[in-house]
Amino acid sequence: MRQARRSRKGLKICSGVSAIVLVILIVVSVTLFFTVFKPKDPLIKPLPAKLENVEFQLFPTLRLNATLGLKATIYNRNYGGFRFKNTTTFVDYRGMNIASIPLGEGSVPARGDINISTIANITAEKLITSPYFWEDFGSGRLNFTSTANLHGKAVVFNLLKFNAKVFSTCDISVQVLTKAVDVNCTAKLKL
Repeated sequence: MRQARRSRKGLKICSGVSAIVLVILIVVSVTLFFTVFKPKDPLIKPLPAKLENVEFQLFPTLRLNATLGLKATIYNRNYGGFRFKNTTTFVDYRGMNIASIPLGEGSVPARGDINISTIANITAEKLITSPYFWEDFGSGRLNFTSTANLHGKAVVFNLLKFNAKVFSTCDISVQVLTKAVDVNCTAKLKL
C-alpha cells in the first residue's frame, strides 16, 4: 500500500513537472515567434538605373522605343529563406501597362540578400497615345510604376515551410533630357 502511494505521488510530481516544462516551452515559443521570428518585410534597395537605346521618330509615323535597365538588391531581414517561382513584373504609366518583364525563379537566403538585374523594353505606342504623355514629356519627367507579386515558400531552419507572397512596388522617375532614372521601392510580405 505504501508502494502504491509512492508511485502515485511520483506520478503526480512527474506529471506536474512535465506540465510546467510544457507551459514554459509554449510561452518561450510564442514569445520568440512574436519578437525574433516575427515576419518582416524585405527591403529593396534600387541600384542606379539607366535609360538606354532611346529611339524617337516623328516621321513617317510617330514612334518611341527605349530600354530601361533596372537593378536592385533585395535584403531578407527574416530568419527564414524565401524561394520564389517564375513571375512577371509589370511597368505602368498612369495606370496603363506599357511593359512586362519576366523574372525567373530564385531564392533569397535567411538574413541575406540577392541582386536582381532586368531590362524593360518599352515600346511606346500606348505611351504616346496617353492624354498625359505630351504634358509629362514637356515637363521633362516621365513617371512609371513597376509592380511584382512573388509567390513562393518561406523556409525556416529547413524544417518549417510556409506559403508566402511578396508584393513589390517601385516608383520610377525618368528625366527626359539627361536620361537619369530615380527609383524608389517598397515591399510587403504576406504569409
